[in-house]
Amino acid sequence: MDLGLAGATAVVVGGGRGMGLATARCLAEDGAKVAVVGRTAEALSRAAAELTGCGSPDAIGIVADVRDGEQVDSAFAELAQRWGDALNVLVNTVGPDVRGDFESLTDDQWRTAVEDGVLGMVRCVRSALPLLRNASWARIVNFSAQSTQRQSATLPAYTAAKAMVTSVSKNLSLSLAADEILVNVVSPGSIASEALTGWAEAIGVDGSDPYRLMDAITEHFGHPAHLPRAGLPSEIGPVAAFLASRRNSYMTGANINVDGGSDFT
Repeated sequence: MDLGLAGATAVVVGGGRGMGLATARCLAEDGAKVAVVGRTAEALSRAAAELTGCGSPDAIGIVADVRDGEQVDSAFAELAQRWGDALNVLVNTVGPDVRGDFESLTDDQWRTAVEDGVLGMVRCVRSALPLLRNASWARIVNFSAQSTQRQSATLPAYTAAKAMVTSVSKNLSLSLAADEILVNVVSPGSIASEALTGWAEAIGVDGSDPYRLMDAITEHFGHPAHLPRAGLPSEIGPVAAFLASRRNSYMTGANINVDGGSDFT
């Protein structure tokens, strides 16, 4: 389906790998200019080359740590210089890597969860807003997690940070409605990301097999899906790309589960 993205400008924060790269790929295939932002220059360079091959004109990787406000501001200033002072799409996929049960988590780990999982997104939205407001149409898509609706005893800090992302996004959908900037959330379930497959390999499970991966998730976290396998990053990208596109013209403030089936909440 033509998403109406030809000639649009898009930034995917955390777009160097995983679900971020899968989203960036979908935007590129529809003809958008795509910039991927992250901390690892090598991954971003590879991603930009891949996106160019997918059809993105002037794809670019920009190194910036979203924990540093000055680096975030510089990244969007660089984009404005390169593409002009309008931006159509901002996608935030970065999340915290903080695990442990409630009693074992330290104050520093809680702070890290909020810093990495929430404030980075806040900084990116804040820096991008002037450019988004200058565009003839604009969309923001933030990544939360389905675990905010199905709790895990080993992920309280991660889940709390993701719940904050959902809440801030809902507020933005209201406050930016007058500007007709649509803001939505994607909440992935058990997706075979590098983090999840790495966890599986560490406990002796073949993380490349989505069926065995789901078996391990069910055993260790008690979170089975209706489908008998874990999802793939490539199954998240099209959903995020639709929400980021002109084809999505009246959906804002929504939280979309992509989780292989779960109880509605």
